Amino acid sequence: MIYTLHIANKRYSSWSMRPWVLLKALNIPFEEKLHLLQEDLSTQRAAYLSFSPTSKVPCLVDNDNQAIIHDSLAIVEYLAEDVPAVWPSDKLARAFARCAAAEMHSGFSAIRNECSMNVALRIELGTPSEALQRDIDRLAELFNEGISKFGGPWIAGKEFSAADAFYAPIASRCKTFGIQLAGPAGEYVDRLYEHPAVQAWVEDGIVEAGILARCEADCIQGRKVLKNLGEQQILDFMGL
Repeated sequence: MIYTLHIANKRYSSWSMRPWVLLKALNIPFEEKLHLLQEDLSTQRAAYLSFSPTSKVPCLVDNDNQAIIHDSLAIVEYLAEDVPAVWPSDKLARAFARCAAAEMHSGFSAIRNECSMNVALRIELGTPSEALQRDIDRLAELFNEGISKFGGPWIAGKEFSAADAFYAPIASRCKTFGIQLAGPAGEYVDRLYEHPAVQAWVEDGIVEAGILARCEADCIQGRKVLKNLGEQQILDFMGL
């Protein structure tokens, strides 16, 4: 199979991150097509329509079969048709992993709205809203349940799966906003963040061009920026 994955900025695009991390983690060959977000949304939509019927990312193109798959969950299910390792082999673990991925796909609105992804920043969160705290508590509950039931180190057992890829942006958000999960859940977040595929995405995002004022503002929301890793990386390169 020859796949092309269309994505947006690695600094911001949590939806793009999920299938990209999965493809990398499972060593599935693909060509990356990066389309930087634009300040003007109407211009961006028009540009994205050239490769995506919804004008959104991610969008996977199966060049062999001339197929276009334009939703992150649909992408992983499409990949699973040819790569069984996308999901756990055990029936119960596979069901749990699918439930976890679907919950991330449709839920956790507070953490999406209040803690937008920005891999390069470290931000002082302050006191979470009630809605955000509920999301944080649910993440801890879900991660602890998966580790307890299936033994880890990943959310549904010994092997990295699509469910882990779906929570990779959550691991990034936890680092950006200093969100701490207790016990096995916190250990899982650290392990997920340090996965080589996740780190490859984060490292690219830190030095990526195309920083957008609207995306930075959406992430910061008037809070204190503690560190910009992009600036630090430039200083490290210069030996300062």
